[in-house]
Amino acid sequence: MGIVFRETLAGVELEQLSGGFFDGWPNPPSASTFLKMLEQSYAIELAVDEQTGNVVGFIQAISDGILSAYIPLLEVLPDYKAQGIGSALVQRMLERLQGLYMIDLLCDPEVQTFYERQAMQKATGMCIRHYSNQAGYIDSRQRN
Repeated sequence: MGIVFRETLAGVELEQLSGGFFDGWPNPPSASTFLKMLEQSYAIELAVDEQTGNVVGFIQAISDGILSAYIPLLEVLPDYKAQGIGSALVQRMLERLQGLYMIDLLCDPEVQTFYERQAMQKATGMCIRHYSNQAGYIDSRQRN
C-alpha cells in the first residue's frame, strides 16, 4: 500500500473523507462537517492511499499563527494503523509548527506514550466536553 502525504485539501473530494473516521464516537461529524472542519484549520496533513485515493489519516492544527497552536485531532483508519502513518503525520505537523512557542494537545492516558515518542512532554490540562455538539456546532450567526 503506497501512502502519500498532502498538506492541503486540493484534489480531495467529499467521498474520499467518508471512510470510517471518528470510530467509537457516539455522535460523529458527517463527512461534510469533517470537510468544513479541515477547511477551517490553520494547518492539516493528510495521509492518502495512492491506490484508492481515499484519505486514511489526518491531523489538524488550530493556531493564532504567532505564538501558539493546538492539535485537536489525529486519526488513522483502523486498517492502516501500525504502519507509521500516525507518527509521520505528527512529525510533519510539528515541523510545520516549529516556529511557534507552544504546541499543545490533550489526549487520553493510553496514547500519551505515543506522543512522548514524538518528542512531546506530558503536561496537565483541563477541558470541557459537550458531547451533544460532537457532530459539529453551527453558530446561528454563521448560517446566513
